[in-house]
Amino acid sequence: MLVYGIDFTSSPSRAKPIVVAVCHPRPGRLNLHQLLRIRDFGAFETSLQEPGPWVAAMDFPFGLPERLIRDLGWPGKWSRYTQHVAALTRNEFENLLRLYMAVAPKGQKQLRRQTDTSAGALSPMKLDYVPLAKMYYEGARRLQTSDLNVLPCRPTDDSRVVLEGYPGLAARQLIGRRSYKITGRGKQEQARHDARVGIVRALTGQKAFDLYGLRVDIGSFLIEELVDDSLGDLLDAVLCATQAGWALAHNSDGYGIPPNCNSREGWIVDPGNRPP
Repeated sequence: MLVYGIDFTSSPSRAKPIVVAVCHPRPGRLNLHQLLRIRDFGAFETSLQEPGPWVAAMDFPFGLPERLIRDLGWPGKWSRYTQHVAALTRNEFENLLRLYMAVAPKGQKQLRRQTDTSAGALSPMKLDYVPLAKMYYEGARRLQTSDLNVLPCRPTDDSRVVLEGYPGLAARQLIGRRSYKITGRGKQEQARHDARVGIVRALTGQKAFDLYGLRVDIGSFLIEELVDDSLGDLLDAVLCATQAGWALAHNSDGYGIPPNCNSREGWIVDPGNRPP
């Protein structure tokens, strides 16, 4: 059994790769084995074919808000509306969302899913700055065409389980609302470096055990990589792996996904994400 945490991007490249934290689970522990960098979607699709069993938490929205789907007249089932989106070009999908938001009433332009509200996450319709809609477009359609067990959107008997993670929620629980990603220089950057150090200390110590029921074992050479990565992508992958490790420990209870959640929208796995 392996546990993966995946920090996703809608445009992978050498400068901004998809990052995969590869971990070995043990009772109360998660051993971080390595950090992989995937620089194109072809390699990402190949990685989805890795034989199981494994559990992965991926940092992109698996679904769209149900109201948006209903307003657009798309099929209600996740696999069917995601297939419908896949038939659009990326520009067509973006233009459709921008048109919807242009005519939507104030306060209803960027709808959120049930899980976004409870997790404090942004709308998966967001196209700028944090392009979650583009991440959905590139990520969800690749899950839809796979045989993977995509929970809760499309359960299968496959031993490869894919869950939606949200590293921002994990970071907030570990160190509060301190920013750990680069946005400036000088004192500001030092504060973000210190925040990354704080997250690593929390992951390897009692804080993570109290919250997630596990500690993350991280070698000193990997710790240096994590705290020196000012973009925070490496750390985000490890935070997703922590959420996946927690979910794996609750596999007999639906991987920690509430049974009454909206499976058409998806669900972010984290002990701090409670239904409203």
